[in-house]
Amino acid sequence: MARLTKQRMTKQKKLILDIVKGTTSHPTADWVYQKAREVMPNISLGTVYRNLRFLVEMGEIMELNYTNSYSRFDGNPSNHYHFVCQTCGEVSDLELTSHPDIDVLIKDKDLVVFSHRLEFYGLCSKCQSD
Repeated sequence: MARLTKQRMTKQKKLILDIVKGTTSHPTADWVYQKAREVMPNISLGTVYRNLRFLVEMGEIMELNYTNSYSRFDGNPSNHYHFVCQTCGEVSDLELTSHPDIDVLIKDKDLVVFSHRLEFYGLCSKCQSD
């Protein structure tokens, strides 16, 4: 859920937001840091981590935590699905609509759902051919 306090959009925060929203690769914080340094050489890794956290709390981006690996960030904060390759670690979006059974479950249980997450794991096409 987004923070209630309004955060100022600094140059660093705007740059980090643009980097994350400008890719579909679901980057790590280190990748974002390397890209940010190309534009703003004096930016620190701590600044990148702090601003990624703020952007997640503001609901501008989504953080994807995977066991045994680094967090990845998604510029699309709306609920959607992902595929994670178990060989190379690539994370990609899956274009799926909500499943009717999920909608019925939520309605039958009288639930208010703010977000959800569903991931599929396997081998991407590149790793299948290697």
